[in-house]
Amino acid sequence: MSATPEPWRIVLGELDEKMGVTVLEESAERVVATMPVEGNRQSLGLLHGGAMVALGEAVGSWAAVIHASTMGKVAVGVDVNATHHRSSRTGTVTATATALQLGRSLTCHEVVIAHEDGTRLCTVRITNFLKDRS
Repeated sequence: MSATPEPWRIVLGELDEKMGVTVLEESAERVVATMPVEGNRQSLGLLHGGAMVALGEAVGSWAAVIHASTMGKVAVGVDVNATHHRSSRTGTVTATATALQLGRSLTCHEVVIAHEDGTRLCTVRITNFLKDRS
């Protein structure tokens, strides 16, 4: 009987570092990370919608990679969508990815991005395909 591989640990990418992302919690079922609004605003002074999508995709993908790694696989994104509910000009946002489905070939995570005052700003759903390492 072979041992289960050790779960992958999150490593920030270049964009994550530029956006100021900090990981607070990591597992296949749930990843939580924060990001400052400052430095991630668009020209009108609001938190950039693309920054929220990038954050949502990151935390959802990290959760999928953690799950895939326990089976000796990798995860690749096949779909991401976002609904922007509100924006913000200041403060910090928190992204919480929660597993909806952790399968052998697909994962699906819902990511809620909320302002530090508790207001939901964005909902992201991401689906990842799990494939053998090559």
